[in-house]
Amino acid sequence: MLNPIQGEVFYLDKPLSWTSFDVVKRIRGKLHHRLGIKKLKVGHAGTLDPLATGVLIVCTGKMTKQIDELQAHVKEYVAEMALGATTPSFDLETEIDATYPTEHITREMVEQVLKEQFVGSIQQVPPAFSACKVDGHRAYKMARKGKTVELKAKELVIDEIELLAFEPQKITVRVVCSKGTYIRALARDIGMALGSGAHLTALRRTRVGSVRVEDCLSVPDMLSVLDEAELVMPEQE
Repeated sequence: MLNPIQGEVFYLDKPLSWTSFDVVKRIRGKLHHRLGIKKLKVGHAGTLDPLATGVLIVCTGKMTKQIDELQAHVKEYVAEMALGATTPSFDLETEIDATYPTEHITREMVEQVLKEQFVGSIQQVPPAFSACKVDGHRAYKMARKGKTVELKAKELVIDEIELLAFEPQKITVRVVCSKGTYIRALARDIGMALGSGAHLTALRRTRVGSVRVEDCLSVPDMLSVLDEAELVMPEQE
């Protein structure tokens, strides 16, 4: 039996092109319908960009109070990065704005750069196309209007970074990192460190704390569970 009002925590595999809020909206809508109520707190722990997939933790009812704690957990990602080109958003949301040589980049060079420059405490400037606030405004809203956005560097921790695959103009890396790490910005910085440019082409969050993507349900499967599950109704509270 599930008790969404008292609070539940769901582990979902966010699909490509959906926003994190899209997932929350679908779960909330299903619970509103099943419970026959118009208001219920539902939130997610740790935003994933629309172009990313993977672990998204969704909390309901009183468990939404645990969101800050859940967001603070270490996260693991598998990221594909195109070398030799940059975009304003550091991913595929925007078009390529500059190209750079890649002929000098070798697998050994990439492994050395990752090991020497991207493990431990590092400084990272968040992307302009992000939810960070500048003078009370979301940075991405300003960036999409063509306004200049200046964000300050933040300290974060990368526990592990591993090169999984190398091609002349593409790399795949596994990253274990702290809260607040922008993998898009990491792609930008890796490109610069390689004397070239780079942008993120695919991202999958494979773990949040001890929750692995293998533990997660797809959104359709989660909605089916909520359709069929026995729920504690408001009058039973």
